[in-house]
Amino acid sequence: MDVRHLNPGHHSNPWFTRLANRVAHEAGRPRTSVLAAGIVVAWGLSGPLFGYSDTWQLVINTSTTIVTFLMVFIIQNTQTRDTQAMQVKLDELIRATPRKVLRTRCSTWRNWTRTT
Repeated sequence: MDVRHLNPGHHSNPWFTRLANRVAHEAGRPRTSVLAAGIVVAWGLSGPLFGYSDTWQLVINTSTTIVTFLMVFIIQNTQTRDTQAMQVKLDELIRATPRKVLRTRCSTWRNWTRTT
C-alpha cells in the first residue's frame, strides 16, 4: 500500500524504498541466518591461521558493527511504512463502521473496564 500521502512533507526515495524492502525480505529468510552463522563459524575456524591476531578479531568486530548499523535504518524504514499502512487500514475500518455501533462498543468497553 502506498502511504506517501500520509506525510506530505516527506519526499519518498523510490530506490531506497525498493532497497529497504528487498533487504528486509532477504534478512528475514532462514538461509540468511544460516549464511550469517556460516560466516561466523568460518571466521572462528580461521583463527589459528591468523594466530588469533588483533586484525583477525577486528575483522569480525568491524563487520558486525557495520551490518548492525545499516540494518537499524533498514528495519526502521520498513517498520515506519508498515505502521503507516496499518494506520490507514484502521482509519478505513473506523470510517466504515457506523457511529451507532462505535458508541455502543465504546460504552460497553468502558463498562467492562470499570468492573474488572
